Amino acid sequence: MFGVVLWSDGQDNKAVIWCEDHGDLAFYRQEENEASVALDAGDWVEFDMSMDHNLRFVHNPRLVAEGVFPELPEALESAAPRKAAASGQAQRGSAEIIPFALARGRRDVQRAEVAQKSAL
Repeated sequence: MFGVVLWSDGQDNKAVIWCEDHGDLAFYRQEENEASVALDAGDWVEFDMSMDHNLRFVHNPRLVAEGVFPELPEALESAAPRKAAASGQAQRGSAEIIPFALARGRRDVQRAEVAQKSAL
């Protein structure tokens, strides 16, 4: 699965990732036997996922591209209060989809980098 890192803690090797299927957020915590990978908010990652007690957990994260979506955490944060304020109350069960749109000008560069990595 692919996703975007919304929050990370480099010291504790933890992260929260928004998944491409727009389902529940996935949580990452580096296991002792995993190789270290530095994740920062806005990074595009590919990973394996498991479920445990209705929570999604990330395993084996692989960095696809750094900082591709730096504005995504703020966009998600600003969208939630606006929707709740407009209705007068928070509505559960409804969703506002915010696409994984690459920043203009960077899209072609990122695609070329991904294609190059895939060819190796």
